[in-house]
Amino acid sequence: MMYGNDCWPIIKTQARKLESAEMRMLRWMCGHIRLDRIRNELIRERLEVACISDKVREGRLRWFGHVRRRNRLTPVRRVESLIVEGRRRRGRPRLIWDEQIRHDLSELHLSEDMIGDRSSWRRRIKAKDF
Repeated sequence: MMYGNDCWPIIKTQARKLESAEMRMLRWMCGHIRLDRIRNELIRERLEVACISDKVREGRLRWFGHVRRRNRLTPVRRVESLIVEGRRRRGRPRLIWDEQIRHDLSELHLSEDMIGDRSSWRRRIKAKDF
């Protein structure tokens, strides 16, 4: 369900759909249905599972740290700063990965300077399980 989540610039509606699909699976694992009226937080605590949105953010930030620790001349770093020619489509601009990373960093009160210490970075971006 989370394959390749390292590069998903996910929007709120997609996050809600992922969370509802995850909760259906977790309820099924516990043997409960929605009519049992058991809160999502209670089910997460019982299974000791973090929210899937937090796990997706963790994967994105882990990949971001991995890429940023690489040499600037590696292909993955060169592609990161690539500017694409042409115009965007009409309408609202789509969320790009870089904007999503900036939002994630500000949400967790992190800066790019912290990436150098890998173990500390991993500890800071880890999604808290119950």
